[in-house]
Amino acid sequence: MRISDDRYHRDRQRLDVAVRFIEHEARTQTIRQWTGLTDDRIRKLYRSYLQENRGRLLPRHRGKSPQQTAHFVRTARLRHESALFASICVMAEVIAMTPLPAAGPAGRGAQSVARALLLCQAYDTYQALVPRPALSFEHAVFLVTALSRGDELRLTGCTSCGAVVVADRLSLRVPRCGGCSGNAPASRPASARGS
Repeated sequence: MRISDDRYHRDRQRLDVAVRFIEHEARTQTIRQWTGLTDDRIRKLYRSYLQENRGRLLPRHRGKSPQQTAHFVRTARLRHESALFASICVMAEVIAMTPLPAAGPAGRGAQSVARALLLCQAYDTYQALVPRPALSFEHAVFLVTALSRGDELRLTGCTSCGAVVVADRLSLRVPRCGGCSGNAPASRPASARGS
């Protein structure tokens, strides 16, 4: 009987995580990748739990999930919020400061139900800290995936203060946080250099 209890617990946990992803307005593809549920099961779950039982209709986003890493370093606000969310994910052990080796052909071995639950908790914390978050849940999931792969984005420390920074792996710029990049030391006049 123990084996069936474990299986029931795993299935129940997958459904719970799928509901959390639906509440965060995740696309069906994202829910499938992180829970292993079929598209049909996800649609039925959406209809039964969120439309009928809770009486509120959540938007269902269509199309592909975000795929451009340049989004996270485009503006100062996005760089700041990406670094904040990445810091929360490091503390929650959703991602590591150094990329993990890819497991499997698509590098998706690190996507587990337990990790998906931690991801939801990290996103909830991010939403509690930022009044109007610039990162959607789908962008947050993509950021976690991109940082875990480490091929386009990387986590590093600010060269001035050591704060966590999300940096483009191919950028030649010295990684600095928003606070330090605005407080960069001005060059001293030529007369002051000699003293």
